[in-house]
Amino acid sequence: MLRLIIGNKAYSSWSLRPWLALRVANIPFDETLIPLYEDGSPEKARVFSPTGKVPCLIDGGITVWDSLAILEYLAETYPEAGLWPTDRARRAEARAVAAEMHSGFMPVRQNMPMNTRKVLPGKGFPEAEDTRAAIAKDIARIDGLWSSLRARFAADGPFLFGSFTAVDAMFAPVVSRFKTYDIALSDAAQAYADTILALPAMQDWYAAAEQEPWVLPHCEK
Repeated sequence: MLRLIIGNKAYSSWSLRPWLALRVANIPFDETLIPLYEDGSPEKARVFSPTGKVPCLIDGGITVWDSLAILEYLAETYPEAGLWPTDRARRAEARAVAAEMHSGFMPVRQNMPMNTRKVLPGKGFPEAEDTRAAIAKDIARIDGLWSSLRARFAADGPFLFGSFTAVDAMFAPVVSRFKTYDIALSDAAQAYADTILALPAMQDWYAAAEQEPWVLPHCEK
């Protein structure tokens, strides 16, 4: 059986991505949780991952680290899960969108750490005007992207490309961040965010996070 190594569910945005994809796709797996930022955490993670970071997927003798790489491996190994669109053009666009999330939106990611246990309205914006402007630009791009994709593919389902794909897994932590920091979105983008938050798997992740004993001060603004 697959084994997924993850970090704290309250805080680990990168862990949420493959975990959610596995759960929504109904792919059986075991999970091992290594608390982040504790003494010895990198060494514990390095038992599984060559980077000493989470997440990491173990499939027999195969080890895959990095969230997007894991999603690609799952899509290839379980094509019936539909983690990429079947249409070639749509699949290419979905990969581009997922990659944009993977490498971009640093102002939001740096200033709005994921924290599923808190509601912190207004706390994700620092005093520096240039940083605030960069965050606002990120939010506008994400809102526009979600709204545009939903308008184009609404007939095929409630997710960004109709049915649930790796793109939705990649953006799930952003949905969580926007909830935590009470970010105002357009109606279409908020409807999409609500769809992600309503997923039973997402609710299970939140419920498990509530039971965790660990507190990371830098994520508790």
